[in-house]
Amino acid sequence: MEGTVIVPEGTVIVPWYATTFRANAFEDALNEVAAKALRYGASSYAVYRSCDDRYRFQQLSCFPEHLLWERYWEGPEMIDFRSRHSSWYQVPVVYGWWDLTAGGALAVAAASPAGDGRGDGHGSRVADGSRS
Repeated sequence: MEGTVIVPEGTVIVPWYATTFRANAFEDALNEVAAKALRYGASSYAVYRSCDDRYRFQQLSCFPEHLLWERYWEGPEMIDFRSRHSSWYQVPVVYGWWDLTAGGALAVAAASPAGDGRGDGHGSRVADGSRS
């Protein structure tokens, strides 16, 4: 597109590992605080939970610059999250800043969720951070 400026973004990936019997509550709390990244300039965020290890999570946030990520990570919401839930995840938490080198997607008009027997399409209907 002529006149379109593409701003390179970085994706921050934070690996979390929930402690025993805390995974479901941790998921809810992490989903809530991950959405706050948008307030700090993130263009998108996502939280993934492993299907093979239900205690393992990946939090992703896309920011146009690292400083905005730092403001989010050191902001009051994340500080409060980490202090309130410090016994809900294993430490250390070491995040990484990643540059996208390739990507793609297919637009599917009317796909039915594959599902996994849990009735939620296994996340396939997640668009805004909440399941409908």
